[in-house]
Amino acid sequence: MKGDRSSLRNLILYEVYVRNHGPNGTFDDVTRDLPRIKALGVDVLWLMPIHPIGQLNKKGKLGCPYSIQDYRSVNPEYGTLADFQSLVDTAHDLDLKVMIDVVFNHTSHDSLLVSEHPDFFHHNDDGKPVSTVPEWSDVIDLKYPNPLLEKYLIDSLCYWVKIGVDGFRCDVASIVPIEFWLKAKEQVEAINPETIWLAESVHTAWVVERRERGLVAHSDSELYSTFDITYDYDIWPLFLNCVRRRLPVQQYLEMLHFQKGIYPRDFIKMRCVENHDNARIMALAPTEVIGQAWSAFQVFNQGAFLMYAGQESGSTHTPTLFDIDKIDWGDYPLSSWYKRLFSIKKDELFVYGHQRFISADPVVQVEWVYGVKGLLGLFNINDLPEGFYCDLPDGEYYDLITNQQIVVTNKQISMPQTPAMILKINPDTSINLLDSPWLGLI
Repeated sequence: MKGDRSSLRNLILYEVYVRNHGPNGTFDDVTRDLPRIKALGVDVLWLMPIHPIGQLNKKGKLGCPYSIQDYRSVNPEYGTLADFQSLVDTAHDLDLKVMIDVVFNHTSHDSLLVSEHPDFFHHNDDGKPVSTVPEWSDVIDLKYPNPLLEKYLIDSLCYWVKIGVDGFRCDVASIVPIEFWLKAKEQVEAINPETIWLAESVHTAWVVERRERGLVAHSDSELYSTFDITYDYDIWPLFLNCVRRRLPVQQYLEMLHFQKGIYPRDFIKMRCVENHDNARIMALAPTEVIGQAWSAFQVFNQGAFLMYAGQESGSTHTPTLFDIDKIDWGDYPLSSWYKRLFSIKKDELFVYGHQRFISADPVVQVEWVYGVKGLLGLFNINDLPEGFYCDLPDGEYYDLITNQQIVVTNKQISMPQTPAMILKINPDTSINLLDSPWLGLI
């Protein structure tokens, strides 16, 4: 058993869209890339939906992977079930876990279930199956509760676990009844008690809007009754606006602190700076240094971290979901930098330690303390060209990112055009949370 889920707090996840990952868009392409992915320091490979894609009312030339025809087969565009099994086996040989996307809020208009079980779907007044999200025109919603539907979906999860899948990223988990997820967890973990559950929890505004319409919408706090990890979408708009310099960073740090008090003690957020639904950080941030600074901050932040394939190449283009749109890998210019960050993340300090926010401006300063261990992260989110004040006694410190000695003189540190530093510190001389008067007031 996993026991205390906080043991998963320093996981590194890597998101792959098979269609756009390699030259052929196949499972075999991903399998060949696994040693490189593992070498980055990745723990879990998340594959976006691997199932056949609906063609009726599809979007784009090839359709969206989240419009699924059959939950129990693989998209022939990607290869065969044997090819997928080979991918899983190779990943396991490399000590990588494999997570697949499950989409249990909706199916494609031409899914197997439409003809076999029309009663599984949400219908309008004319008896036509529809989506409760009008802009999702390529899908139709499943309707809960329905014991036969729930058994079919849970049996599908068990099928993939028996093949070797180690976890599930559950699409829009917030709008599927929590009662279903509780049943699913119990039956799946009877097969593999180490199964990892990642919920795509949704934006707070959407939870409120759906509840006002009488539709299912669970908060993150409810989802933690089943899921190990939830998305960071509850405060994602704040993050985006801080990156764009439209809001003070202090507001974002205050909400990170707020999360610690409203969720279970062992809660885990999946931190990221980009994913398939959002702009690349290198396109969003005003400069490359700022983009890297925010990336380093989110790795250093409390919780698991997600890398979206192509991020290690500093990609600025978010591939479309609906057509072939290959990643431009180049020579993976940021790989060694991320590899170092991920190595630092493996310290037990990020699982059992305490995180304290010290300052938000002009440089974000965050401290981690665990026993005699201490780390101070300095994140150049304003792309400062020269030195700046830091909350450290004068002396020499070791930067874990560059493997260099850093000198602090008169509480000034030189950080020219450097995105981030992570310094070893003595917890006995570090700044205490109570010395930050603007924090802890909410």
